Amino acid sequence: MPELKNRTALVTGGSRGIGKAIALALANAGAGVAVNYRERAEEAASVLEAIHRIGGRAVAIAADVSIAGSVQHMFSTIETQLGPIDILINNAGIAPVRGLDDITEEDFDRTLAVNLKSAFLCTQAVLAGMRARHWGRIINISSIGARIGSGSISIAYAAAKAGLEGLTRGYALRLASEGVTVNAVAPGLIDTEMGKPLIEAGVAARIPVGRVGTGDDIAQVVMLLVSGDYITGQTVAVNGGALFS
Repeated sequence: MPELKNRTALVTGGSRGIGKAIALALANAGAGVAVNYRERAEEAASVLEAIHRIGGRAVAIAADVSIAGSVQHMFSTIETQLGPIDILINNAGIAPVRGLDDITEEDFDRTLAVNLKSAFLCTQAVLAGMRARHWGRIINISSIGARIGSGSISIAYAAAKAGLEGLTRGYALRLASEGVTVNAVAPGLIDTEMGKPLIEAGVAARIPVGRVGTGDDIAQVVMLLVSGDYITGQTVAVNGGALFS
């Protein structure tokens, strides 16, 4: 576990599922944690309570991270309450179920905005501070869907996650010499609200390790990437052997 006592982290979409697990792991390592959410205030509050119980520092910030003005206000609030952000976890995402015959332009635009544009907006917002301090960790939560398509989920989801991995490599290349690493983590089927329909459909039986993943499985990999300075520009697959890359 890295020592993050003097670091501040932001986890977008941090009120539940994978984001919640990552927020708790960062807090356990000593980081101050900003838990971003859009609508689920009660769930974000429960994450804060868990962090405060272990003596950690945390704030909950409501913001739509696909909107530039909302992102700017969020970052200003976090810096005032916790300090400059050293660790950015771009986890916010949506996965609407749409068939080829019913997906709309609005569906496509919204999915890309939440899953991809948000990572661009938040990354741009942290860059000046990270580069000035010559230290930063940016981790984008992608998906196995970026490599295999997205099945019953909208094709926009697969496109957005594939774009997120390209964004990861683009930033990593430009920031590698400045002490800022940028990586992606690509979960397979995880026991979350988003993964529940696939679990109920029996997809878990095809996972080689014999179980569905958990938020903690993803958080462990995130903490590995936070702790080192020699891994950058990579997408780490965490899928129980469902896809070898």
